[in-house]
Amino acid sequence: MSKERFPSASQRRHGAPSSVLRRASIGGIVLAVLLAIAGLVAYATRTESPAPSKATPTPASSSASPSPAATTRTGAAVAAPPRTTDPIAFAKAATKVLWTYDTRSFSQAEHLAGLKQWMTDEKKYADWKSVSNQVPSPVLWSRMHDNGQHASATVGEGHFPQAFKTALAQDPGAITEAYVYAITVTGKQSIAWKGSGAGAESRSTTLAVQCRPHQDCALVGVLPNVAP
Repeated sequence: MSKERFPSASQRRHGAPSSVLRRASIGGIVLAVLLAIAGLVAYATRTESPAPSKATPTPASSSASPSPAATTRTGAAVAAPPRTTDPIAFAKAATKVLWTYDTRSFSQAEHLAGLKQWMTDEKKYADWKSVSNQVPSPVLWSRMHDNGQHASATVGEGHFPQAFKTALAQDPGAITEAYVYAITVTGKQSIAWKGSGAGAESRSTTLAVQCRPHQDCALVGVLPNVAP
């Protein structure tokens, strides 16, 4: 039986230029200074988005409040975020949960609820849609459930993209408005399904992570392109 896969980055971007532009606006003018130099993404001053786009999962998913099962069930749908002020350590942990899922035991809504716990509570910067778009629609999740599909991840290296480091060196004070960092993480995702089916692939992603002084880090969003 063929396996159902999480949508690829190109599939998620297909036919949605306005969505890409909206995701690219996350982070405010601080990231415009830090990231636009290398063309990682055209971050610009963010205008307030309609509340539903940040308060609910993707349009295809349930609009109900996060299910308590994501945190109260033994073996949670998504691991809890680590308490750390290290942006690279947090980004590596966030990447692992983004690449890990179990459609056999948890619903799509429960998985989204677990991911929601990783997000910053600062609505000005949080780009929930860029995170929820990493998760299959309810219909695809159901097919994956029927196929018994689940995935685990191993995370290798995480680093600040060179352009981010260069921009930060040129204007060290720019980071102090939002304290949002770009981190690129590499690793491997292993997928298994019914009938002893299995596969694995190397992957990489660039995340935006907020780490204010004396506060635990939180996820801001997933950049539409991987930054070297």
